[in-house]
Amino acid sequence: MVGGGPAGMVLGLLLARSGVRVTVLEKHADFLRDFRGDTVHPTTLALLDELGLAERFAELPQRRIGSVMLPVGPDEEFYTLGDFERLPIRYNYIALVPQWDLLNLLAEEASKEPNFSLRMSTEATGLVRERGRVTGVDYRTVGGEEGRLRATVTVACDGRDSLARHELGAELGVRNFPTPMDVQWFRIPRRENDPAGVVGNIRNGSFTALLDRGDYYQVASVIAKGSDAAERANDVERFDESLRNRLGWLDDGRELVRDWEDVKLLHVTLDRLRRWHVPGLLCIGDAAHAMSPVGGIGINLAVQDAVAAARHLAKPLRQGGLRRGHVVAVQRVRWPTTVLIQGLQRILHTNVVEPALRGDIDFGRRAEPPLPLRLLPKLPWLRLVPPYVLAYGAKRERPPKEALR
Repeated sequence: MVGGGPAGMVLGLLLARSGVRVTVLEKHADFLRDFRGDTVHPTTLALLDELGLAERFAELPQRRIGSVMLPVGPDEEFYTLGDFERLPIRYNYIALVPQWDLLNLLAEEASKEPNFSLRMSTEATGLVRERGRVTGVDYRTVGGEEGRLRATVTVACDGRDSLARHELGAELGVRNFPTPMDVQWFRIPRRENDPAGVVGNIRNGSFTALLDRGDYYQVASVIAKGSDAAERANDVERFDESLRNRLGWLDDGRELVRDWEDVKLLHVTLDRLRRWHVPGLLCIGDAAHAMSPVGGIGINLAVQDAVAAARHLAKPLRQGGLRRGHVVAVQRVRWPTTVLIQGLQRILHTNVVEPALRGDIDFGRRAEPPLPLRLLPKLPWLRLVPPYVLAYGAKRERPPKEALR
């Protein structure tokens, strides 16, 4: 596995537990990266339970999201768009957990398996190809040591800037979809009486989402594609002023963003490979399909890719009978979900994000909420639709039985 993110670590753990010898290469010395995907959805929570890791996961520092709210009108009256806690499922919430804690948990558990090896500070520098087949990777450690690692199958789990995309782009083929926005990520203080859960906000030509992390909000400020540089040309105080204008309840004297260095930019990309595989190689997660941050489901789709890959590859790898058809099957079962989710994201880009950034949608100017919000008190079951789609709308994959605990 090239890449020690959620997809690589989950796949490595599942295969090692299934009796397959695996090596994960991670170019960084640790998993500490800020503003990575921290939303762990019910499908992933259920998987951790099946793997016997639910109790250890529950001990990690986390914040549970049970609702999605939207302020409407000049007085910012809050309406609940979705209520996870009403879902008739065991894990009726989204867990916000620092991704490095989740990855450390998976790494510690996988290290118990004699078939598992994790090489940190080791970067894959090139694919090894022999007689038209990928047979491994060349690598270089942070200390400058170089080597070659051969494998029956190499799985690219290294994101949208994947080595496989770089070297085999013409063979894999990439279909790009235009995106209207980028995202600025930052933190602001949260006070005890502030709204909980996920708080969306569409007003004054802006689209903002605040994720309740306890004593602070993790904020996603959606901006027009390519507009970040122009914003940073101004003083950060002007940026704070715009936050108070669109989020009036923050205008209570609290300190917001201190420095532009605290604002991280995500260049939003939406694409997918036409082929996720060539002989000896499989791409999963963002390496196969870069997702929009809309819905915060990228990490969970990547994990489900890994589960599907483990189910199709574990037995033939263990028995020494892997064929290309086993690898092809992974794309076949994951393709419909990928197309569906990306299609929904494109619809939201066109019908929500773009109009919001133009100022055509502004819930702050409305005298009353739109009809769907007015119906929520009369039809409470409507509150279950958005969280159900986020929780289980995508197909849930089943891990190999040998990997369960």
